[in-house]
Amino acid sequence: MENWLVIGSGGREYSIAQCLAKKDNHHVYVAPGNPMMERMDNVHCVQINEMNFNDLTVFAQSHRVVCTIVGPEQPLSNGIVDVFKKSGIKIFGPDQYTAQLESSKVFAKDMMQKASIPTADYQEFYDTNSALAYVDSHNLPLVIKANGLAGGKGVIIVNTKSQATNAINHLFSLPNQQSIIIEEYLDGEEFSFIVMANGEKFIPMPLAQDHKRLMNNDEGPNTGGMGAYSPLPQFGKEVTQNAINKVIKPLLSTMVNEGHPFVGFLYAGLIMTKQGIKVIEFNVRMGDPETQVILPQLKSDLGDLIVNLLDGKKIHVKWDASKYYLGTVLAAKGYPKKPSDHLELPKFPDGTNIIYSGVQDDNGLIYSHGGRVLMVTTKSNNILNAQHQINELILKSVNQNNYLYRSDIGLKAIK
Repeated sequence: MENWLVIGSGGREYSIAQCLAKKDNHHVYVAPGNPMMERMDNVHCVQINEMNFNDLTVFAQSHRVVCTIVGPEQPLSNGIVDVFKKSGIKIFGPDQYTAQLESSKVFAKDMMQKASIPTADYQEFYDTNSALAYVDSHNLPLVIKANGLAGGKGVIIVNTKSQATNAINHLFSLPNQQSIIIEEYLDGEEFSFIVMANGEKFIPMPLAQDHKRLMNNDEGPNTGGMGAYSPLPQFGKEVTQNAINKVIKPLLSTMVNEGHPFVGFLYAGLIMTKQGIKVIEFNVRMGDPETQVILPQLKSDLGDLIVNLLDGKKIHVKWDASKYYLGTVLAAKGYPKKPSDHLELPKFPDGTNIIYSGVQDDNGLIYSHGGRVLMVTTKSNNILNAQHQINELILKSVNQNNYLYRSDIGLKAIK
């Protein structure tokens, strides 16, 4: 058996572990994981916190882990890859310097400028007064962002001065936020493009589209993501190739020149504007919920791809191009501000594909714990059919008083 270690506990890590465990000779440890992961074949949770780098390295060494995959951004931005590499342990993710592509919006902008990658104009601010003065002198809407990590909730689009004031005060109140940036608003359709990279070698993954807003028709506050679908029928192969040429290759080349080649999952949050593709943001890990609809398309073995990429070997990758994959998130009532806790989980029919994230074990019974609790996924020849399948399942199986969800996942492709 080959032992693998996945760091994290959410839906993204559930999907990564599930994908790795499809190969019979893989045994997958997840640290710390969640209770529903224990119910998967060849998967076992290890009660080590994702920020306890010392215990994680000891575990990886003592269990002869072939490779470690890091799911969330926090361990990466705190240097888990550097710690593992010092111990001579194979790990798939960027070092702490390169992880600033996500942990520092200003660092990411500087790298984009060096690489001549198209993105929105911006300015950085260290206090509320100068930020408000900037808002007064510019046309709305504007985009206001936390410079550091904010759990997927650090981006606020403002259409009025009062909204801008509230956003600026809110972002400066977040822990460890010493600065914010204010960007021009880019008009267009957003989408996600993720590649697996090692230096300038990379494996493109199918395009996906996240639904950040809480409610249908992209209304309500930003969330960590209420659903996703992949691939995107509205964008042909030329869009992917354009993103590779204008964004992925220049950035990977720039990071090599910086002396810190990018290793891991590079997530480009892109927008198709009238002027062409522009970058909204970079993440240094797979997206959640995009992972849950991208990885099921992979026909090749994920573990083999990662090891071969790290070892510089020839890579052959196959994707399922015959179906569309779509997933809808169930979030606890009150999300994203004050989600209810300890809710009874919905009971879905046998055969329903559920990705679990915010769950807890209470004396052998599983309850909700956190905002985004689970994701219902399906595949179909038609995105509208996939959407209908999931909506029907949710209507029949879910207590609407306990959970929030969007019924319009995939709306841009359907339109």
